[in-house]
Amino acid sequence: MAYVDHAFSISDEDIMMESSYVVHNRPPIKEIGLAFALLIFGTLGIILGIFMAYNKVGGDRAHGLFFAVLGSVLFIPGFYYTRIAYYAYKGYKGFSFSNIPPV
Repeated sequence: MAYVDHAFSISDEDIMMESSYVVHNRPPIKEIGLAFALLIFGTLGIILGIFMAYNKVGGDRAHGLFFAVLGSVLFIPGFYYTRIAYYAYKGYKGFSFSNIPPV
């Protein structure tokens, strides 16, 4: 008879004997707030940058292009994490609030 170490095995009986636990999948409020703020400020930066480049505010188009690029840098992560939070809230398969990293 072969030796079997039951100390490291997991069976259905072991799982049933354990006390039940509850998984808290609460939305991370600070992280979602930060993602939404990045989305809003990024959108404003892109819109203001395009407006500034078109009207040559500051003397040339470089100021407007700088604001548009800065707005894009803010917009991309803001949109990404806001989308994850929205899909997790709606319960789409494969999306969870645990996909949003802590601040």
